[in-house]
Amino acid sequence: MSQRFTFDRALIQRYDRPGPRYTSYPTAPHFTPAFGPGEWQTELEATNERGAPLSLYCHIPFCETQCFFCGCTMIATKRHDRSAPYIDVLTRELDRYAAIVDRSRPVVQLHWGGGTPTFLAPDEIRRLMGAVHDRFTFAENAEIGCEIDPRRLSKAHLAALRDTGFNRISMGVQDFEPAVQRAVNRIQPETLTRQAYDWCRELGFASINLDLMYGLPCQTPETVRRTVETALRFSPDRFAVFNYAHLPNLKRHMAVIRDADLPSPADKLTMLEIVGDALTEGGYAFIGMDHFAKPDDEMAVAQRNKTLYRNFQGYTTHAGSDLLAMGMSGISQTLDVYCQNEKEMVPYTDAVMAGQWPIVRGVRLTRADQIRRHVINRLMCDFELDTDTILHDYGDQFDTVFPGVKEGLAPMVADGLASWDGGRLVVNPMGRLLVRNIAMTFDAYLDTGATAPMFSRTI
Repeated sequence: MSQRFTFDRALIQRYDRPGPRYTSYPTAPHFTPAFGPGEWQTELEATNERGAPLSLYCHIPFCETQCFFCGCTMIATKRHDRSAPYIDVLTRELDRYAAIVDRSRPVVQLHWGGGTPTFLAPDEIRRLMGAVHDRFTFAENAEIGCEIDPRRLSKAHLAALRDTGFNRISMGVQDFEPAVQRAVNRIQPETLTRQAYDWCRELGFASINLDLMYGLPCQTPETVRRTVETALRFSPDRFAVFNYAHLPNLKRHMAVIRDADLPSPADKLTMLEIVGDALTEGGYAFIGMDHFAKPDDEMAVAQRNKTLYRNFQGYTTHAGSDLLAMGMSGISQTLDVYCQNEKEMVPYTDAVMAGQWPIVRGVRLTRADQIRRHVINRLMCDFELDTDTILHDYGDQFDTVFPGVKEGLAPMVADGLASWDGGRLVVNPMGRLLVRNIAMTFDAYLDTGATAPMFSRTI
């Protein structure tokens, strides 16, 4: 399978619209308060019977300052004394899981996100990770990753991560231009990023990812070109390149960014083309959406082997595991269920310390949901779909299970985004950037008028 980056400006402009990123199906707007703590307790007990391996997520919400582009659930504070009580709450939540989940089920993946996980002091990192190790059994080759912010990082932070089993790092960069950094309230000189990167290599982390963004205030195509050329000199294992979604109505801090400082839609497309061309010419495979990886990276290998998967951690090589999320706003996933923790600190803390699950909403998948999730996942990961194989267990025809989908796909097929090869739907190279649009034709919940404002644009 080709892992090229193919850019067609006219088609992108024609199809660019709000749409889900499909880290879940059904997507988060369709979670409901009808699924609560009791339902999650029942589901957890049932997962032991299936015995799937585990993926763990811990959300550390604290950051010292607010980056104006940020869309994450976070708390801006310089009070580092807030982290110890939060670890106490996380440990109580870990206890609840450990009391139910069979210890023989191996943890194949763990990720700390935020916020800024390295807001924790080195001894707090060791304390929290020690609590995790005390309650779960890790597979020998587990993928254990953490997000870091080079701006407030010591080598001791990284040593604590490495000593406690972390082997992957995701490092926020966004942009190297001083004017852009000032505009988004994230001053991060290249020398600081280089120092953190070199520490990571020295300490033996197996994989490093750099995050970049386009569409930020004060960016131009030329400044983005300089940023990506600088980033390539680091030679990380992966890149994640995100489109800045300016949503001041949903994220009030984004209102600080002046509309006049934002690049035009035409310039944003040029930025995307510059980044995609530079990374693929620099030897990275275009995984899809906003991810690039070196050809020998596990993510690129998994895509070639058709074992790549998507969940709330983005692209992952660990399909089939149950995702258990700890911390405020964390989203868990099993074969049948998605559910989300309270997004605010006080209700999250109150629930956990009262011995309750802090679940605020969720959804139990129907059989139809499961097949549509599988179809969307395979499209997003493989860029092709063998409909005959997928429908074999259903004893039905494509048009019966997916009424109206072929008609919905017809314009995209006519435009060359996708093509039919017998029972195989193939996403063509020029359609890979628009794979979200193709996946949306299989989404039975999608109501453009009602849900469009909840999603970022597909490009």
